[in-house]
Amino acid sequence: MKVAEIKDKSVDQLDDELMKLKKEQFNLRFQQASGQLEKTSRVREVRRTIARVLTIRNQKQAQG
Repeated sequence: MKVAEIKDKSVDQLDDELMKLKKEQFNLRFQQASGQLEKTSRVREVRRTIARVLTIRNQKQAQG
């Protein structure tokens, strides 16, 4: 997900997106632990996307 796409969303939408990403992160960690994860780079992508969403959400909340 690109930064421009994240910035276009409201705080509520960002919260929903964050919850979805955290669930995906949990599933990826579970797959990695059981040795079933094929695309290991996805773990890094999801972690960074979570950080982007949190950053932009906090910026929006600080603005008003």
